[in-house]
Amino acid sequence: MSDNSHPPLLRIAGPLARITLRRPRVANRLELGDLQTLGEQLARVDADPAVRVLLLEAQGRHFCSGFHIDAVPGVDAGALFEALANAWEHARPVTVVAIQGGIYGGATDLALACDFRLGTKACEMFVPAARLGLHFYRGGLERYVNRLGPAAAKQVLLAGQTLDAEAMRACGFLDQLLDDGAALDAAVQALCERLLASAPLALLGMKKHLNAIAAGRLDAAALAADIARANASADLAEGVRAWQEKREPRFQGY
Repeated sequence: MSDNSHPPLLRIAGPLARITLRRPRVANRLELGDLQTLGEQLARVDADPAVRVLLLEAQGRHFCSGFHIDAVPGVDAGALFEALANAWEHARPVTVVAIQGGIYGGATDLALACDFRLGTKACEMFVPAARLGLHFYRGGLERYVNRLGPAAAKQVLLAGQTLDAEAMRACGFLDQLLDDGAALDAAVQALCERLLASAPLALLGMKKHLNAIAAGRLDAAALAADIARANASADLAEGVRAWQEKREPRFQGY
């Protein structure tokens, strides 16, 4: 049975947007409506030029158990998740995901679509696709190989191995591994503050082009235009002055 109560919650506070999964009773599994909600929330964040960092987090013991495949018979969950994860990978802001516990199925790809992944020692990941007869979709396969390499991708997707937190850190799924939830919260806050202290043009431009390079889809002309724009910006002049004056820069985003 579907549970459409407590959908993902979006909060925006200036340059930081936060989306929280709020269904801990069922391991934050995602219903069909949640995928649409997350897509709409991401579109709202993308359209807000003030937002430079987007944080994805979850309540409870598990991060997310993936899509509730029994909720809507005949629905192509892979296509829905692929569209959402692809959109998340191409999000304008820098994306951070805080993983406090188990992460399963398509939710692992949603995390791989984020720029930074932090987790605790309570984390584990498992993708049951092959055991269910589900063929993982193209975007997810590309992200697994691109982020983790073929060997780790095959361990998770073909052999169906469950990776604990240490293995997730070793293969590159987690960028940071923290002891517990309190340490995770502190590390996430510190990272977001560090990102928000950077010049917006340089930060968001490099994020976009790094992802394009990783995917083998670099637009050289767009990169050159963004470099020229940053080089001509008031923020670059401010950054140089602040460095010379040994003070924190006050960036304006132009």
